[in-house]
Order: sequence, then C-alpha cells, then structure tokens
Amino acid sequence: MARLSLFDDFDVYNRPQECPMCGGVMIFKGCGEYKCEQCKHIEYDDYGKVRNYIEKNKGVTAAQAAQATGVNQKTIRTMLKEGRLEIAPGSNAYLKCEICGVSLRSGRVCPRCEVEFNRRMEAKLHERHSKMMSGFGLGAGGEEGAKRFIREKEI
Repeated sequence: MARLSLFDDFDVYNRPQECPMCGGVMIFKGCGEYKCEQCKHIEYDDYGKVRNYIEKNKGVTAAQAAQATGVNQKTIRTMLKEGRLEIAPGSNAYLKCEICGVSLRSGRVCPRCEVEFNRRMEAKLHERHSKMMSGFGLGAGGEEGAKRFIREKEI
C-alpha cells in the first residue's frame, strides 16, 4: 500500500512556481492567483483558471469549463469534492453523498452524514482513550491511594 504524504497532491493544480516572462519566483496572492515578485506578471493555477471562467460564465458545465480553460474534468470534479467549487443552483448535474447517496452541490458527504460520521469517530476515540487510561494510577490491589512502589531496604 502506498504511503500518503501531505505534499503528494502539491502540484495537482499546476501551481506556477517560476515566472514564464522573467524566470522570477511566483508568489501566491489568493484564489489561485500568483504574481511574479520581479516583473509583477500574473499567472493562475488550475483552480484560478476555472474559478475565473465560472465567474464570467455563470451556470457552465464541467465539460465546458474544462474545454475553455484546458483543465481536465477530473481535476474540476476534485475541486467540487473538496468544496472549492459549487454546482450552480438549478443545474441537472449533482454530486452524490458517498455515504447515503443524496444529491450534493459540493463536497463528499451531506451534512447529516458528516455529523453522524464525526460522532462515530469521536466515540471510537473516546473508547480508545478510556481503554488506554483504565487502571492508570491504581495499586496492585486496585486500591485508590495505595503505594504503587515499595522501596527495598538499603543495605
């Protein structure tokens, strides 16, 4: 099984790191926008391209956004599942909750399933913590306040 890292998907959105105009370092400014620290040229990562296109063309489909921006549909679906983008109200296309299957406009799970999932995870964590802490500080006989260690007489 492959080991996952925090930085495995660092370049998933094709973030510009070097300015195509002067070779300078691109600085992140927010919402997928990067600005060269030397010549001030502005570039966008995949998220910035899609976001700008959707803002100018309300209600477009993922296929239309992919064709216009050059960002593949799989990447756009990933952005929807991460909650970075949202399907327009009244659209025929929806995502499905990965637990119950209800229609979603963004994200992986519906709010109801998310709450239930978090409750189950909290209960498991509490149970694990309780098992680890059981018996802590009790003497051999389980008497509260009893000595845990008895020093041998020094010779």
